[in-house]
Amino acid sequence: MERTTSDALANRTPTIESLLAIEACREAARRYSYGVDRLDVEVMRSAYWPDATDDHGVFVGNAWEFCERVVGSHDRWSWTMHGTENHRVEIDDDGVRARGEMHAIARLFVADERRLDTFYGRYLDTYECRDGEWRISHRVCVHHGDTSEHVPDSMGLDASRFRPGSFDRPANQRRIGP
Repeated sequence: MERTTSDALANRTPTIESLLAIEACREAARRYSYGVDRLDVEVMRSAYWPDATDDHGVFVGNAWEFCERVVGSHDRWSWTMHGTENHRVEIDDDGVRARGEMHAIARLFVADERRLDTFYGRYLDTYECRDGEWRISHRVCVHHGDTSEHVPDSMGLDASRFRPGSFDRPANQRRIGP
């Protein structure tokens, strides 16, 4: 039975099982962002099923192939920060499919030019649970806008003793944390 808009707006109290499924979908989406920022293709791939599709406008096709392409193209920036927010997930009545939508903001910095490129959009995802694991089976990236700005000066912080934003890129499946 297909859910109607009024069903989705009913705001039913979630069960423990549905909360676990929602969090598993969100974790898959977070692995994508972490993987792209750390130039770690295997972590990015772990967000998608091997037969998943991704429609990022400039690329429409197999999501694992998309991950290879993205990691290969993102090393031109000194660092990147792919942030997601307002992530909503709805589990279908069958308990094995879900749909999600989130805002996506990607900040990409070119250190030698002191240029910050920013992408504003949304991810529209379809998730599937296979053998107890949730991953993305289809993603559409929606573009709302983008900016590129020269950042003339730092905030005056003596950052000479900090590790630079690029120190752990590529991560090569390094565990998160120090």
